[in-house]
Amino acid sequence: MTGNRQTSWAFADAYVAEDDVLRWARDRAREAGLRSVSPGTGAALRLLAASVDAKAVAEIGTGTGVSGIHLLHGMRPDGVLTTVDPEPEHQQFARQAFRASGFASNRARFIPGRALDVLPRLADAGYDLVFCDGDRLEFLDYLAESLRLLRPGGLVVFEGVFANGRTVDSGPQPTEVIRIRELLRAVRESQELVPSLLPVGDGLLCAVKRADRPAT
Repeated sequence: MTGNRQTSWAFADAYVAEDDVLRWARDRAREAGLRSVSPGTGAALRLLAASVDAKAVAEIGTGTGVSGIHLLHGMRPDGVLTTVDPEPEHQQFARQAFRASGFASNRARFIPGRALDVLPRLADAGYDLVFCDGDRLEFLDYLAESLRLLRPGGLVVFEGVFANGRTVDSGPQPTEVIRIRELLRAVRESQELVPSLLPVGDGLLCAVKRADRPAT
């Protein structure tokens, strides 16, 4: 990558400024050894939530609330974020961050637990956007659940699909990278989805669930 392109990429990632609350949530994530979405990824999530006028969003991987704040900012004022994480203590940080950002407590529903235990309990076609930032080994399972959860025209979004450049590396790769490659192929080849791969942060895979087409 050329120096100019790297500079442009850094400029794009920092284009939407983050406030003190987001920086606080990032600090808590860093202390806990968690990855947070980049500022550019957060801005993209905000945009995507706004683009579908999201009222109901499901998030896999609460972390300390960085991505959730961006999603809530993009959602409708009456929208509800349902966020799932196996670590309740992380969700407590997210609660504090959401409150400090001015969101009422009824704007977020926190569910502790493994995503694949929780997602089957959520309503069919009840969500405008599903954001997947959990265990990469489970990404294909998240995709199957997302197709059920999304309304026609809804968005599924996966974070971290570049895997720090390993996804496109030709050398031997760990299982999680192999799973990401399988996800990328499945999304691209699905007849139910309209996909795009955004080069923000560590890679953001997005796809729109097609509306049912009338028989001809």
